[in-house]
Amino acid sequence: MLLTEFIRESTASLEALYPTKEARSIVLMLCEAILGTKNYTHIVEPEYQIDKKKMPKLKENLQRLEQGEPIQYVIGTADFCDYTFNVNPAVLIPRPETEMLVREAIKIASRIRRMRIPYGKNATPVRILDLCTGSGCIAWLLALSVPGCQVVGVDNSEVALKVARTQPFAAKLKELQATAPVFVNADVLDTEQDFKYGPFDLILSNPPYIMESEKPSLRKNVVDYEPATALYVPDEDPLLYYRAIARWSERLLAPEGKCLTEINSLLGPETEVLFRNMGFRQTEQVRDFYDKTRFIFYSK
Repeated sequence: MLLTEFIRESTASLEALYPTKEARSIVLMLCEAILGTKNYTHIVEPEYQIDKKKMPKLKENLQRLEQGEPIQYVIGTADFCDYTFNVNPAVLIPRPETEMLVREAIKIASRIRRMRIPYGKNATPVRILDLCTGSGCIAWLLALSVPGCQVVGVDNSEVALKVARTQPFAAKLKELQATAPVFVNADVLDTEQDFKYGPFDLILSNPPYIMESEKPSLRKNVVDYEPATALYVPDEDPLLYYRAIARWSERLLAPEGKCLTEINSLLGPETEVLFRNMGFRQTEQVRDFYDKTRFIFYSK
């Protein structure tokens, strides 16, 4: 079967779930993962024939996609901030919006590190806490991007933490002489537990924040496949994770430390007020590239 033919037919089969452009992109990702092709192979090699031995795997995975399963779970990886992470249904698929959070965090942490360079060997490493770490993508990106930093990721799902701990960056750590994040099993909602790490110069979080009543507006591939415990909060208490995060920050943030959290765009003002009421004098609502209020930056 010609690659061009497979792409055309498969794209059409996914158009009931996705816009044509997105459906085509998903099919190209599948072909790259199974066949090793590029997203332009069918253009520069219009006569490219698919290996017959690989057709059963392609068809099997296409059927999963037609049921609504996300392409990232089908192929087992997700691209995020120029790195490829392992993912499975135990963890959320990292979103493009969260890249903004990570890039801002890298800038802040790098600035703190530069300020400490004059202390030489006596310089304290930048310490970073990632609450609700999930796949560990935020924690890993900070560890790989800020030389010498020490990152701790917290989650209450041991299955998710297994994914985080086994991300494929051993060679990159060696190349950069970086330190792998430490991943800790702890319930973020238990705000008074003993926690032997800290204080932290930077605290980040991307907690569950979608209200149960918002489910009807979400796509099938999210509702049916991504972990509910990492997505949803009850309508009657949609800010429960932010109260907990504020308390963790109150306890563990260094005097000059900074905090960043992703939020529900429908609850920006309420979330900012919560952090102010918890004693954080400097708060800012930040919009994403869709012009939605997506983050709160806060500090003491």
